[in-house]
Amino acid sequence: MDKAFDMAKDALENGEVPVGCLLVYNDDIIGKGRNEVNQTKNATRHAELVALDELRDWCEVRNVEVKTVCERTVLYVTVEPCIMCAAALRLFNIPVVVYGCNNDRFGGCGSVLDISSADLPQTGTMFKCVAGHRAEEAVEMLKTFYKQENPNAPNPKTRKQ
Repeated sequence: MDKAFDMAKDALENGEVPVGCLLVYNDDIIGKGRNEVNQTKNATRHAELVALDELRDWCEVRNVEVKTVCERTVLYVTVEPCIMCAAALRLFNIPVVVYGCNNDRFGGCGSVLDISSADLPQTGTMFKCVAGHRAEEAVEMLKTFYKQENPNAPNPKTRKQ
């Protein structure tokens, strides 16, 4: 989890929402990522999806099945996965997700929607969530990010009366 927090700090230093993520298989990090949304101007480049891309590459190089590896992989992330990322984790059959703080705006592991344990058989398998690891530190990084100006944020639109 230390490495995930290091990646979150790197994201913060580079103007990204401070989220870092690791995928661990047999005690080896086989995928890692941090938010890259502002850098790539692609709203889907969340830390979890970046890490899943690395996992797929890792499997391809070793000629092993993604499904087999994912079923024995644990994801560590500094903030509760959003609904989109939680759905992706189900599709990849990741069995355990360990995260820092809750995501009260977009959380997909129970804070907003519980994608992790919803009865949705066509969308992969349910996964276990373990919350609260270094939650206060994760929240402080998020507060730091949201206090600063986001140069990539769209200009606010005011409604005409």
